[in-house]
Amino acid sequence: LSWTPRPGLLLNSAALLASGPDGEMLWLDVTHRPGRAPRVQLMGRYRLPPCKQRWHTCATFLPQGGLLLCGDRRGSLLLFPCSSSPGQAAESSGTARGDTDPACEDSSSESELACLLHRGALPLEAPLSMLFGLHGKTGVTSVTCHRGYIYSTGRDGVYRQLRLQSQQLEVLRKHRPCKGLQWIEELRFTPDRDLLVLGFHADNFVVWSSRTGENLHCIPCGGGHRSWSYCSSPEAEVFAFIKSGDVLLYHREAGPREQQVLLESIHGREITCVRWLGAVEVPGRAPLNVFITGSEDTTACVLVLSEGSRAAVPLARLSDHISSVRALALACPAGPGDEGFGDKGLSVLLFSAGGRAQIECYRVLCAGDEDSESSVACQVIHVASHRLDEYWERKKNRHKLVKMDPETRYMSLSVVPGTSTQQLPTPWKFLAAACSDGSVRLFGLLEAAQKLVLVAESFHHQRCVLKVEAFLHTQDGEGRHLLCSAATDGSLAFWDITGPIMDAVDALPRAEGEMQLLALGTPLLTVMAHSCGVNSLHIHQTPEGLYLVASGSDDGSIHVCLLEVTLGEEGAAAGTCLSILERVGRPCAHAAHVTGLRVLRPDLLLSASVDQRLVLWQLGQGGLDVLSTTFFHVPDLAELDCWEVEEAEGELRFYCVLCGQGLEMLR
Repeated sequence: LSWTPRPGLLLNSAALLASGPDGEMLWLDVTHRPGRAPRVQLMGRYRLPPCKQRWHTCATFLPQGGLLLCGDRRGSLLLFPCSSSPGQAAESSGTARGDTDPACEDSSSESELACLLHRGALPLEAPLSMLFGLHGKTGVTSVTCHRGYIYSTGRDGVYRQLRLQSQQLEVLRKHRPCKGLQWIEELRFTPDRDLLVLGFHADNFVVWSSRTGENLHCIPCGGGHRSWSYCSSPEAEVFAFIKSGDVLLYHREAGPREQQVLLESIHGREITCVRWLGAVEVPGRAPLNVFITGSEDTTACVLVLSEGSRAAVPLARLSDHISSVRALALACPAGPGDEGFGDKGLSVLLFSAGGRAQIECYRVLCAGDEDSESSVACQVIHVASHRLDEYWERKKNRHKLVKMDPETRYMSLSVVPGTSTQQLPTPWKFLAAACSDGSVRLFGLLEAAQKLVLVAESFHHQRCVLKVEAFLHTQDGEGRHLLCSAATDGSLAFWDITGPIMDAVDALPRAEGEMQLLALGTPLLTVMAHSCGVNSLHIHQTPEGLYLVASGSDDGSIHVCLLEVTLGEEGAAAGTCLSILERVGRPCAHAAHVTGLRVLRPDLLLSASVDQRLVLWQLGQGGLDVLSTTFFHVPDLAELDCWEVEEAEGELRFYCVLCGQGLEMLR
């Protein structure tokens, strides 16, 4: 049995859902009448899916009307049709029999019996939409609606955000509140836009704040296998529970906090990567820059950074990774005129990767919202994911092969440009990854099918690959997809991956699940640029059609080479020729690792290092000459990202963001 409020009912009425034999669930409207028997009206009958424990655990009526959402003991979410009109259902107060005798109205047992006897008059409804086992086998604990979205909780340690599309449930993303909170019972949305997660951590009742990322209350009660109730107000908070047959009450009056937060943190540990998503226009304000950061704390954060307030406000936190987030990549450049910009804001496809050989893909939507605290509304939709250990378990005849290392780390990501155009029969996007096990891997994504597939790999480097950068070369209407990879021995390898991409496009529609891995072949060109690991890599195309390949190393050196690409008449990989026209090196450009590098223009180069210096270089035939040096405040620099903005006077200005033990934006 479960009670749930229904829109449109009087204050003394509520909906009662009862699960019975054979998975039949009854919906009854119950009205309390002082001094008389409750009025019970059968409104609907529903069939739960077959499973071992076939009963519902929670339910809510959706504000869209005509829909009932239930969670069951098997962990499934079920969407049923419902109507406020009972049709031929019987009213238990005697009106079905035409009896108005007060003695009949006072008989509660006769009321319930008459209601159940007439239940055959209503059809047994099947679910309109079902997400079977969404929360695992431990069951769904609550479902609720807030600001047009559906939220569900379970005893699997996560809560999920969903939306309704054409009467079908669609999972947008899942959230993992904090480590160890495996039993989530309920969500509470506060007036100050905080989300409180109520659940049980071991034998304690926990109230966790998603905004501050901390436990507000931790009450020893013995665990979650008990009846409980929690109520909070600005004056006090009360938690009641039953333990060993006794009713216990915990009461706490609100008081001043002992600690005051001077500056809220973005992450709990070092920020390892950052990307600029774009700028969001807000009426009456300067454009707000939106960033995505990844950290060693296993989360990625979408945040907005305003030059005026000089504050970073988190918009969304992504907690799908089970290990550190080491690399980020965007499917399209974020800038005016690009396909990632819509009429209402930003729409960007985001890839994040890191430890335990895990890649996650999201669609990030941002738009101006004057009502929100940050003036930006953000919605993140989870698209697909991939893990090498899960891929290995699905592989046929794996006992005949050498098992891949499940502890592999993805060190760098790069989206292959030009693969979603009309040149390909299906809108696949391809992603290159640098891996710690010495491989360069190529993945294919079909966003419509939410499918991320490993299509090709190569172990040419035989050592940890630190960086990858993909670029597109076009000549006489013909395009070639090229890739540059850098390893810990200081070498740069250049690949033509056009063939594997075209072969993958042909094979993926015919493949069921995983496809047979393709080979990337051998590099077209290898350059020994440094004496040790390459920590930064960037490729910039010149107006003449040449490519400036800049790299920075652990030894503080910077290397720049001018690359020429020519295509033969064959149009195959054998017809692609790469040659180095010029090479420029600066052995002691920095006093520590060069972890950030960007070619701004054919004659300008920007580098950043762990020595906390941001250096602007003049690039010419004579080498690299220092133009300016700026000291920044972020220790242990991990990465930088740059973008160009046209000012009001028409002047172009470069901005950059740096991350490490903190975050800093410069111009």
